[in-house]
Amino acid sequence: MAYVKPRGFTRRVVNPLVSRLHTGGVETLTVLGRRTGRPHAVPVIPVQIGECRYLVSPYGEADWVRNLRAAGEGELQGRGTMGRFAALEVPVAERAAVIAAYRAVAGRTVEPCFRDLPDPADHPVFVIEREQLAT
Repeated sequence: MAYVKPRGFTRRVVNPLVSRLHTGGVETLTVLGRRTGRPHAVPVIPVQIGECRYLVSPYGEADWVRNLRAAGEGELQGRGTMGRFAALEVPVAERAAVIAAYRAVAGRTVEPCFRDLPDPADHPVFVIEREQLAT
């Protein structure tokens, strides 16, 4: 279970800013904490491949990954949209294409993560299932 901790500037400045502005394809993932049951929000960049949307963790085994595994569902909020979804983790053997698409969408800001953790097994990937827009 590898993890690359984001720099303090990213955690304290960049993440809160992009979570509010939803720029560059960023959406806010809210998932219940596995121990506390309280909602936790983190910026993510969902990637679309065909009919499916995916969430990739560039930093590895982040807290949101463990929380999403435990909860099996979460909520995504983007520009003017919000929806609950169920999530299913993608097996390691099927991650390469999703990670490649994610890297193309997310750009160079995530490249250090993949340089530090080059194995696809170190980057959990979830397929978003049964997405329901909130009314």
